[in-house]
Amino acid sequence: MPADLETNPVLHKLREFDPEAVQRAEVFRGELTVFIQAGRLRQVCEFLRDEPGLSFKFLSDVTAVDRYPGEPRFEMVYHLLSLETGERLRLKAPVPGDDPRIESMTPVWPGAEAFECEMYDLFGIYFEGHPDLHRILLPDDWEGHPLRKDYPTEGYR
Repeated sequence: MPADLETNPVLHKLREFDPEAVQRAEVFRGELTVFIQAGRLRQVCEFLRDEPGLSFKFLSDVTAVDRYPGEPRFEMVYHLLSLETGERLRLKAPVPGDDPRIESMTPVWPGAEAFECEMYDLFGIYFEGHPDLHRILLPDDWEGHPLRKDYPTEGYR
């Protein structure tokens, strides 16, 4: 493990909280990325939000990556900011391609609601427990999810 990961206090506290949740971690351009098991994502997010000294209370972005044709096909990406420390953190969680679903983070950060609707609309990822999951960018009768790598470049005809 690189020296900057060995001494990272956020990663250290996360591993103390739930060593099984952290699959791996990396630092790129000074920003920590932690890969979390999807089933433990909500508990990890609540810990990161509530733990004194971490206080990642600001969810700045939620997006997804399509790893097609690889499996797990999708990767949910959460960008967090601690207003207390100024530190940034990126969380990534795998989502399978055959039934793309993951737990909603709206109970942790209410601002996740619109981001999750966008990911549902553009990638077709279903967020369990979301209060009002619906298309927000495309018409309700739109076929498919245009940010998927297997979506036809000229749309369905």
